[in-house]
Amino acid sequence: MTQDKPTLANKTPSDSSGGQASVSPAPPSYEEATAGISESCYNDEEMLTEFTWDDRNIRRVFIRKVYTILLIQLLVTLAIVSLFTFCDPVKDYIQANPGWYWGSYGVFFVTYLTLSCCSGPRRQFPWNLILLAIFTLSLSYMTGMLSSFYNTKSVIMCLGITAAVCLLVTILSFQTKMDVTSYQGVLLIFCMVMFISGLVLAVVLPFQYVPWLDTTYAVLGAILFTMFLAFDTQLLMGNKRYTMSPEDYIFATLSIYLDIIYIFSFFLQIFGTRWE
Repeated sequence: MTQDKPTLANKTPSDSSGGQASVSPAPPSYEEATAGISESCYNDEEMLTEFTWDDRNIRRVFIRKVYTILLIQLLVTLAIVSLFTFCDPVKDYIQANPGWYWGSYGVFFVTYLTLSCCSGPRRQFPWNLILLAIFTLSLSYMTGMLSSFYNTKSVIMCLGITAAVCLLVTILSFQTKMDVTSYQGVLLIFCMVMFISGLVLAVVLPFQYVPWLDTTYAVLGAILFTMFLAFDTQLLMGNKRYTMSPEDYIFATLSIYLDIIYIFSFFLQIFGTRWE
């Protein structure tokens, strides 16, 4: 008796043990296939919003780190400004040798561009701290030399005004619901106005055409960098429209420190009294 050959349709796949029939699994959907992708595939912005700022502990550590470094920077600057203001031999030396000022300005400019534009040195320890220390010393020297041309009482008064204003702006930036980070266009226009005004001021002031123009420019500069201080503080907070990555604590410190130094410099031009 012959047995018919089984057709392909009647065949049922079996496992190696000769047991039960199995059904081939259906191919995974796109969502299932991409669900296991590691976190490293996300870009910085997604890491920031989905994995970083959801953890409040990370944000608190980030803010504490920034303000600790900032406090050290301000103490170093305060020490250098006090030395250049109260010590007459040092004051006479730096005023008689302006080449040190221009040298420190070149160091300040190079380190600022490096930390602002290059993410590698800015995030690589310990080079980021070394560059930040060089940046702080150079800017502190420039600020100290500027202060040496003003009366001691004027310097102390401007230091107090700067501390009060910066503390008030910082508290308001943490407490207010207004999102300053969304006003980037306003700050950009303000910066362009200040840049053009500075060029005009450089031409007009040597000829003494408008005596009050220097004070007006200083007032506008103080307002601009007070706004920048609020902007950078809210970027640091991380709960507004735009935030700063926790890896960029050096850039956050640099930005806030630079805002405070510029505010002090403009207040010195407004309220300071030069030595006769």
